[in-house]
Amino acid sequence: MTEPLTPNQGYLTEERLMIRDLARDFTRNEVLPAANRLDPEHGTIPPELITKMADLGLFGITVPEDEGGQGLGAFEYCLVAEELARGWMSVASLIARGNGTFYKEGLRKDHPRRQELLSRSASGDMLVAYALSEPNTGSDLSSIACRAVKDGEDWLISGQKYWCTFADGADAILVFARTSPPPAADKRHLGISAFLVEKPRGELPANCSGAPIPKIGYFGWNTFELSFDGCRVPARAMIGDEGKAFYMMAAGLETARAHTAARSIGLAQGALDDAIAYARDRRQFAVPIAEFQAIRFKIATMATKIEAARQLLYHVCTQIDLGRRCDTESSMVKYFASEIAEEVTSESLQIHGGAGYTKLFAVERHWRDARLTKIFEGTSEIQQRIISDNLLGRSEIDKQIARNAYSKTYG
Repeated sequence: MTEPLTPNQGYLTEERLMIRDLARDFTRNEVLPAANRLDPEHGTIPPELITKMADLGLFGITVPEDEGGQGLGAFEYCLVAEELARGWMSVASLIARGNGTFYKEGLRKDHPRRQELLSRSASGDMLVAYALSEPNTGSDLSSIACRAVKDGEDWLISGQKYWCTFADGADAILVFARTSPPPAADKRHLGISAFLVEKPRGELPANCSGAPIPKIGYFGWNTFELSFDGCRVPARAMIGDEGKAFYMMAAGLETARAHTAARSIGLAQGALDDAIAYARDRRQFAVPIAEFQAIRFKIATMATKIEAARQLLYHVCTQIDLGRRCDTESSMVKYFASEIAEEVTSESLQIHGGAGYTKLFAVERHWRDARLTKIFEGTSEIQQRIISDNLLGRSEIDKQIARNAYSKTYG
């Protein structure tokens, strides 16, 4: 395990620099060429690239060493994610399908499948898609309508799920479904359970149908709308305690938000790199446009915003790895990094001029993907709500909305 940082040690230890540089070289040599080739034609991440990621241990960064992983923390996880996102955000997102993300929180030390599932996750043999959102439920996950009912020793899952990325390519889908009604309006998060629905890679589970959602970006894999119709799973498929999956999900949100911030920063850095290279190469009025103050100041502002986001991310990751609660700060970094990612990628496209509005340069990919970071893993508005609630207390309006929703659904 990485030793906790001392005040005079700094964030980037020699070990972390080696990890960062390894991920940077892999991105330059493997990820970026694949992205430049496949993203314009909406192709999928090649299986051989996934195998190379597994060989490097990228799916086991945060899995404990005694359970098959590298035993590292959120800091190293986000270092790698940032570098991968500089090439292709979809690949940076793929590492979250390993690392035991989310369901690791539901596997107590005495869980009979802990060793098996985490070991397979670390090796890249158990890549998991997440089925949380629904057609009418996005940020308010306590209002999910998908149901799981007991049938002998099994469970039958029925309902709709939306925004399930990698549902076809994963080895399992972690489905959040309601197994009992909530006891009160202020406890709507109770009664939700999580099921690891295992399946062959390249297929959907039995009694589950779906179709890819047409997207404007985030290519490299498919994002599905799913319909479960009596999908049967054994009792051992339940991960964590019955009715308490919301806590399992919430426990992993700080790292998930940091991961999204890292991806945002990687996109912004990739766009900045491209803007600098283009500004040095592109000539107007007989000089490189990098000589013009308007361009130079744009680049200075872009670089400053990226570094500010990166340093906040380093702080948040350190707090996570020290076991300190930082839900406010993780929302701050997710919010800030995703906002500056859209700004920086847009400015980079502007520096490219008309060339930036073509598929001949990677900046348009960074721009499209950066726009998504303000939406998934909790929108910017949701992050602002979390931050303001933690600073000011939850508003009475929100409490009344929750009571009304409960009364309408459960009477």
